[in-house]
Amino acid sequence: MLLKRSHTCGELNAEYEGKEVILNGWVHIIRDLGGIKFILLRDRYGKTQVYFDPKENKELYDKALKLGNEYTVAIKGVVRKRPEEAINPNMKTGEIEISATELEILSESDTPPIYVNKDEEVSENLRLKYRYLDLRKEKMQKNLLIRHKFMQASRKYLSDNGYLEIETPFLTKSTPEGARDFVVPSRIKKGNFYALPQSPQIFKQLLMVSGMDRYFQIARCFRDEDFRADRQPEFTQIDIEQSFSDKEDIFKMGEELISYAIENSTGEKIETPFKKMSYQQVMDLYGSDKPDTRYGMQLIDITGYFKQTEAKFLKSIIDDGGVIKGFVIEGKAKEYSRKKFDELTDLAKQFGASGLIWIANKENEVKSTIKKLASNEIDTIIKDGIISQNGVMLIVAGEKNKTNKILGHLRENLIKSEFEKKNGYDILWVTDFPMFSWNEEENRLESEHHPFTMPNLEDLEKYSDSDPLKIKSESYDLVINGYEMASGSVRIHRKDIQQKVFEIIGLDENEIKDKFGFLLEAFRFGPPPHAGIAFGMDRLIAVLSGEDSIKEVIAFPKTATGSDPMSEAPSKLGNNQLKELGIKLDV
Repeated sequence: MLLKRSHTCGELNAEYEGKEVILNGWVHIIRDLGGIKFILLRDRYGKTQVYFDPKENKELYDKALKLGNEYTVAIKGVVRKRPEEAINPNMKTGEIEISATELEILSESDTPPIYVNKDEEVSENLRLKYRYLDLRKEKMQKNLLIRHKFMQASRKYLSDNGYLEIETPFLTKSTPEGARDFVVPSRIKKGNFYALPQSPQIFKQLLMVSGMDRYFQIARCFRDEDFRADRQPEFTQIDIEQSFSDKEDIFKMGEELISYAIENSTGEKIETPFKKMSYQQVMDLYGSDKPDTRYGMQLIDITGYFKQTEAKFLKSIIDDGGVIKGFVIEGKAKEYSRKKFDELTDLAKQFGASGLIWIANKENEVKSTIKKLASNEIDTIIKDGIISQNGVMLIVAGEKNKTNKILGHLRENLIKSEFEKKNGYDILWVTDFPMFSWNEEENRLESEHHPFTMPNLEDLEKYSDSDPLKIKSESYDLVINGYEMASGSVRIHRKDIQQKVFEIIGLDENEIKDKFGFLLEAFRFGPPPHAGIAFGMDRLIAVLSGEDSIKEVIAFPKTATGSDPMSEAPSKLGNNQLKELGIKLDV
């Protein structure tokens, strides 16, 4: 390259007037005005207008006529102030332009299959097939810049606070507890397989045993699970572990890290300390363990209003220990039609409800599915101000936990479909999750987070044999704007407790030894109490960038089927490779 850039396309202003500069970049837009050729030159720092005037240099002007969109060029020229009427206040370089004196075409471009210089509706498959073009767009480059700044700020905060960045293995042992592992066949030990890590969990605990005290890693992790907007088969997390610590230490560190990294990547200041609520509190109030509390619509228990009701189906639910709960949507009584309520009822049934009760408090009339059966109860609810004027209450009756979750799904659906997206950040620690949950498909107990989480020791002693589902854990999640952004816990550091937890989730002695023997062996040699957390980098950056999908903040994501249209991965192996690995296909 003969013309090496002296400046970027985003830094020149009126102070540079009269100076000779060299810019390198891509041709963003070409325009002809009054016989003069104008191009907008783009790099990742911004755009600068360049013009070629045939009266000043006819040969150079003729060369510029050959330019096309997305050509890569080097241009030498002199900075000129734009006329007052031509100043563009929306561009960083909008008060100047470059009078070109030299042009070097570094490479030509075919007509791009997707537009780079304007937004358009393009299929995801096409965007990912030509991702290197999609990444030229200003929005994508802005997102990746925020990601870079956030990662650098995280590294700085953690390094400055005594955390060591230590890499853990990618090729490890399969310990299928939770999502499916991606497995890698061993060529040398045929018939044996490595697994790609779902997280560095065991290794970071072993680092605590080794005395490393404070560890972090910006870790690549892999999970072979079904896809959603906020999930990918490979993802990045800021993984942290520290010894001689409890959850309050993790809360303090997490709040400092997040507020520091957000301010240094976006310029926005975050208030600390963050709110805290227990798992049971958020489930009772919002029906979700990751609520966005900015939208209100808390769940209200109205069981007491119906204890003497003549509505037999409600009385029966109450007598069986069930509840009647709902939430109020302000200002919708006039807007919601019977058809709308039917749609909401169908939605509630999809979430597991047997039906949906609604009460609409219009100005001069109250309507409800149960008005004939429970008019007195409805009148009292209205009189007590439960439902605001012109408000609608959606109500579900049934077993408490199930009712909470159904209402939570309804609330989340309505927030996404009917409410304007709110600005700012709603940040919340959710604590004291259940230690175990019941897996309906496999008909067994499993760990709610993972089996290395410290249970509440009083609960463990009280309920381990009689009702393990009542055992709470020393775990916590960080929720931002309705997304789980981090998950962590105080870890088990005692061999006897770890053994007991393995037994509760149904692992026999041989399975425990085969899957986790090396961890229990390490626990024989003075492991310190320790706690940790992992922040989901992709989700964090998506929220900071205002994106609904993490694909918009990952350079090369996969599609919903786990494929990469650009590289055509996953792909088949040749017969020689399969033979070398000792693999025969049965597909």
